[in-house]
Amino acid sequence: MKPSSPSPAAPERAAPAHGARRRAARLSLLASVALLCVGCCLPAAAEDLLEVYAQARAADPVLAGARTVLGQQQELAVQARAPLLPQWSAQLSEERRQDTGARQHGLTHSLSQVLVDLSRLRSWDAARTLVDAEDERVRAAEADLCARVARAYFGVLTAQAALETAQAIEDVYGQQVAQAQSRFEAKLSASLDVEQARAYFELARGNTAQTRESLLDARQALAEITGRMPGTLSPLAPELAMLMPDPADPDAWVTQALRDNPSLRAAALAVDAGDQRVAAARAAHLPTLSAGLDGQRLSGLAAGDAAGRYNATVGLKLTIPLFAGGAVESQKRQAVFQREQLRDALEGARRAMTRETQAQYQAVLSSLSQMRTAGTAVQAAEKALASTRSGMDLGLRTMTDLLLAIQTQSNARNAWEQARHRYVLSKLLLQQAAGALGEPQLAAVNTLLGAAPAAAPARQ
Repeated sequence: MKPSSPSPAAPERAAPAHGARRRAARLSLLASVALLCVGCCLPAAAEDLLEVYAQARAADPVLAGARTVLGQQQELAVQARAPLLPQWSAQLSEERRQDTGARQHGLTHSLSQVLVDLSRLRSWDAARTLVDAEDERVRAAEADLCARVARAYFGVLTAQAALETAQAIEDVYGQQVAQAQSRFEAKLSASLDVEQARAYFELARGNTAQTRESLLDARQALAEITGRMPGTLSPLAPELAMLMPDPADPDAWVTQALRDNPSLRAAALAVDAGDQRVAAARAAHLPTLSAGLDGQRLSGLAAGDAAGRYNATVGLKLTIPLFAGGAVESQKRQAVFQREQLRDALEGARRAMTRETQAQYQAVLSSLSQMRTAGTAVQAAEKALASTRSGMDLGLRTMTDLLLAIQTQSNARNAWEQARHRYVLSKLLLQQAAGALGEPQLAAVNTLLGAAPAAAPARQ
């Protein structure tokens, strides 16, 4: 009996299903390609200050080094505490008598506990104080990282503004060269105007190249902190409130800095540790008291009657230092000199911090004044430029007047941008000096950033 052949209707039903699957796969592939193209065409999102700070916090070697030093000091504190804890040791020995060849095996152990040792106790106190000092230095490194990130971030923005200004001047001078050439060819001006416009244009090209190099260096400075080249950075928003420092008293900021600055606190703790090391060196003359438990078990033919017997001794040990060749007195003098060095360093740091705090306070005031004057200069320069263009059309102004007006307007705008950046940065540095700079302060500055380039102040 022959096997039955497949029904001719089966392939007809399978073909549409197979075609539908192919069409679905093709549509899915086209959709994926379309999404990829759209994603490639979209501009990359600008990085803000907090994003750059997060990158720096994870990759900055300076902060990592401060944390490593803190870990080392913590281990030194553990080591300084170890002699004050119970000490237990065991020893195995084997002896052989030459005359009989008999062997003796011994197991001994010694357990001791310091009861009174002021020198080691003060050394442990000094080590713990230094742990607190290193912890303050880590806080200072974190604040310094915030300041370095902000300084590098606004350094890039300032360099970008300078490049945009230089490029704008170059473009305008290029247009003036073309216009001067056209007027000369139409016999409406002398060749001197063409050469003068070309000279300004070439100088502008050189300035643009220099500012482009400065921008690259500023980006490299930021990459040095974060470990990667930065992308597009969010600039300051067009509107920026000009607020005085709060409190508006430099002495109040100095008082806060001397009290809360982590670097000064670390230096003060180092002086305290120096006092404790001096106390430890002086206590080296004092007696020490410890308790001990010693045990011994012997075995073997050479042990005789003592074989298998465990002997234990419990006692107190009083040690009175008498003479160590002058080392103890020398160590005490050395500890005193080290403490005095730390005190001098603390006093120098306090004076430097006082000066730094007052300087940053004055920098905030100066940047506020520069913002006002630069804003007024931008408005005046724009009016002068418009008037010069009108006067040149009427034949009342020369090409030189127009080029100078363009340069003045561009320089005024660049000065306004720099004053804005300096104002924000000086407030952060003032907070750093006062010991109040951290991620919350960067977050507050981050709210001042916008997606659009900063515009010139509105005319009154």
